[in-house]
Amino acid sequence: MTTLLALYRRPDGGPEAQAVFEGRYAAEHLPLVAATPGLRETRVTRVAEALGAETDLILVTWMRFDDRAALDAGLRSDAMRAAGRNLRDIGPGLATLLVVEDAPELLAAASQAVDTVGSAVEDRP
Repeated sequence: MTTLLALYRRPDGGPEAQAVFEGRYAAEHLPLVAATPGLRETRVTRVAEALGAETDLILVTWMRFDDRAALDAGLRSDAMRAAGRNLRDIGPGLATLLVVEDAPELLAAASQAVDTVGSAVEDRP
């Protein structure tokens, strides 16, 4: 799968500005994104903390597509163009967009070290 990952920074203006951004993001932006052809899943997560550092990131949104061709078609769609215009209006300069691809060969290596309840392989009897 191919994912469009959006990282959102905290807007200037304190908690009130953040609340306005998040409200408009939920009410205006996410419905536009939801209409994107080929979009399989959208997940919005809140950044709780950055381990060992400070961060100005507040939200991470995962938009999953079957493959890069489906993402490219979605990005060319009227729905995603409208979402882009909306984002420039509600949060200019707040987003960093990344295209990420599954790495099954690395996931397989990571999966070998952890069992289904999350304990390390070497901890098993």
